[in-house]
Amino acid sequence: MSALTYGRTRPNVVGAVLAWGWLAIVLVPIYFIVVTSFRSQAVYYTENPLSIPASPTVAAYGRVLANNFLLYFANSVIVTVVAVALMLVMAVAASYVIVRSTTRTARRTFSIFLLGLAIPMQATIIPVYYLIVQLGLYDTLWALILPSAAFALPITVLIIVNFMRDIPKELFESMRVDGASDMAMLWKLVLPLSKPALVTVGIYDALNVWNGFLFPLVLTQSSSRRVLPLSLWSYQGEFTTDIPAVLAAVVLSVLPLLAAYIIGRRQLVAGLTAGFGK
Repeated sequence: MSALTYGRTRPNVVGAVLAWGWLAIVLVPIYFIVVTSFRSQAVYYTENPLSIPASPTVAAYGRVLANNFLLYFANSVIVTVVAVALMLVMAVAASYVIVRSTTRTARRTFSIFLLGLAIPMQATIIPVYYLIVQLGLYDTLWALILPSAAFALPITVLIIVNFMRDIPKELFESMRVDGASDMAMLWKLVLPLSKPALVTVGIYDALNVWNGFLFPLVLTQSSSRRVLPLSLWSYQGEFTTDIPAVLAAVVLSVLPLLAAYIIGRRQLVAGLTAGFGK
């Protein structure tokens, strides 16, 4: 018994070393990006790349902001917010029907949503491009919003359905006896109890839409419709050897994602665990 107790309490040295090594692998590039963004281009090749800048400057951030960064940022915000809002409305409505309905059509609809998880976005880029062109939406923000919302639906419906199934049926029945309509039950019962799921899918899908590169690359052309991931790619050619400016753009583009994760990290982890664990 004592041997078992000792084996359970003995520290895992190998695991600790590997964990610290992985932490260093993750943090060192982040540290390099942030520190370099505060260097001047003149001393970038002369100073130690991992040392703190001798004369920190925000000149690189000024050059980025002067090159339409705020326009690209606004486009990313519009695309992300509208796509996530549209996706949540459709997913909540579909999930409610799937959970509350006992018909075969509802079960088949859920199966179709699950089938969407197996279809990679890259495999559909040609049909999506053709559809967007035929709809007259090419080189507009709607060309990014609609496909992003559509491809986010399968995982979103999966998570929300699993949350809605945990709501006791007695609550629905009691509200039905009181004369509540489906819209009233959805608004007053389902949405409040499904808040962790909504926060989870909202943050998760917002991260994917914000970081999306394929749709902006294929479905837009003009610089006025450019979003941040595509702008970072263009900055590499625009600033050429101005590495601090490129990394400053990276830092600015990551800040909204970091803030969203800090605000909803608990709901994100809990929601994804519940969504994939059933």
